[in-house]
Amino acid sequence: MDVVLIPLLQVVVVAIDLYIWVVIAGVVMSWLTAFNVVNTSNRAVYMIGDFIYRVTEPPLRRIRRFMPDLGAIDLSPILLLLGLMFLQNVLTRVVYSIV
Repeated sequence: MDVVLIPLLQVVVVAIDLYIWVVIAGVVMSWLTAFNVVNTSNRAVYMIGDFIYRVTEPPLRRIRRFMPDLGAIDLSPILLLLGLMFLQNVLTRVVYSIV
């Protein structure tokens, strides 16, 4: 059982790590778009931004439902990152406890 479980948990931890980077890229992309540094009329920029939006928006939307409205400040990516880091830490500890 450990032969399959440990590598599977390690793959999940790496996937969470990649998703954390996608969330960070989404935050940076939204800042660059808001300050007109990046032109979304460019097809490549638009496709990258659309991909990041489609991947990150469903969990962020769920978090925003429970958060109070703070105006222009959106803290949902921070809460998502903290939740992902917590889950990653728990899974890492599970792997180390199995070994």
